[in-house]
Amino acid sequence: MIELYTWKTSNGRKASIMLEELGLPYNVHPINIGQDDQFTPEYIAINPNSKIPALVDPDGPGGKPYTLFESGAMLMYLAEKTGKLMPQEMGARYQVIQWLMFQMGGVGPIFGQVHHFERAAKEDVPYGKKRYGTECRRLYAVMDKHLEGKSFFANDEYSIADIAILPWVARYEWQHVDLADYPNVKRWFDSLMARPAVQRGMEIPAG
Repeated sequence: MIELYTWKTSNGRKASIMLEELGLPYNVHPINIGQDDQFTPEYIAINPNSKIPALVDPDGPGGKPYTLFESGAMLMYLAEKTGKLMPQEMGARYQVIQWLMFQMGGVGPIFGQVHHFERAAKEDVPYGKKRYGTECRRLYAVMDKHLEGKSFFANDEYSIADIAILPWVARYEWQHVDLADYPNVKRWFDSLMARPAVQRGMEIPAG
């Protein structure tokens, strides 16, 4: 039974959606980042970077317990463990990996900064809002152009690239983005949000 340490954030939902899509049994350990649970010694022993999510797989490589943090690495690990949601052929696999890196290096950091300046900053910082809001919309335009005529981000098949990007796009209202302005992203988003495993994963942890 995989042990998942998570909270209801975009990165946390990447892991829970993946586990739901794979049908792997797992236990949920809520790490309430609003109450600084991520800084407890017990959690730091699992993730020294004090971020969520993290997992412990009792049946890891060599049949031994294996601890892993960083949501992108977790998606890759679970895909390789099960042989699902990432192709084996090198060219197709790297199509998935490049869009996963697009999320980790672009969508996640930039959208996260938008969330901070629009929702959490203790003072109004117009420069921050403009800088990151402009880049956020540029990334939406990149995604919209890429998804023209495509159902998914890589190889036109559902993969960890889609799972990585989806929970960030799900916060479009926080980003003051109207998905109608990006019709291909909206079509992709609506299609994925209709998946039962995605719906379940988006509600982890419950409550």
